[in-house]
Amino acid sequence: MGGEIVQLILQSGPVAKVVILILLAFSVFSWGIILGKWATLRRARVQSARFMRAFRKATRLQDVAAVAEQFRPSPLAGVFEGGYEEYRRQASGSGVVRNITAVQRATQIAASEELTRLERRLPWLATTGAVTPFIGLFGTVWGIIDAFQGLGTAGAATIRAVAPGISEALITTAAGLFAAIPAVIAFNIFSHHIREFAARSDDFALEMLNAVERTQPSPTPQPTYRGAMVSEVRD
Repeated sequence: MGGEIVQLILQSGPVAKVVILILLAFSVFSWGIILGKWATLRRARVQSARFMRAFRKATRLQDVAAVAEQFRPSPLAGVFEGGYEEYRRQASGSGVVRNITAVQRATQIAASEELTRLERRLPWLATTGAVTPFIGLFGTVWGIIDAFQGLGTAGAATIRAVAPGISEALITTAAGLFAAIPAVIAFNIFSHHIREFAARSDDFALEMLNAVERTQPSPTPQPTYRGAMVSEVRD
């Protein structure tokens, strides 16, 4: 079967060969992205789990900051570094965070940057899934036109005469689907994983804000004078 397909490709016209080469380039580049993205998301998942264990075991944010670089493939480590940098700028010297909202904004910006990093080259898979079937269809239509033109020239209106040309033409449609189907599947799977990372980043940002608030000194309670309060009530 494989030899017959190769033979059909070799016997196809120049337009069909160009279309197949274009689809092959799409497919090769897409598979490179798929394998690279799969490895990236796998490392991010493993390192995120390790980073969360280290974060929850640490008693000080400084201890987490000292080891955060070891978990850098994790987007959670990037969120922590973004929030910690703002925390460090505010807490330097007095140790008091004056604006906790600024720390929250810093974690949100870092989370957005990390998700952008994870989504890099992902649109190419969507483009491949959307475009390659139509490129293959173009090659098929062009091949069928050539087949019927040859049929008209030969004057023999039989299935035996037209079948080889149509078979060659349909190869480009098959090549388009071969390039598109893996790209669409991978795009959907990776998009789902990235949405999960987005939710985990939001949850971690809240957990980090809780940790920042725990580092702040407790407000000094105001003294109350019971005698004075009783006097005011009597008056």
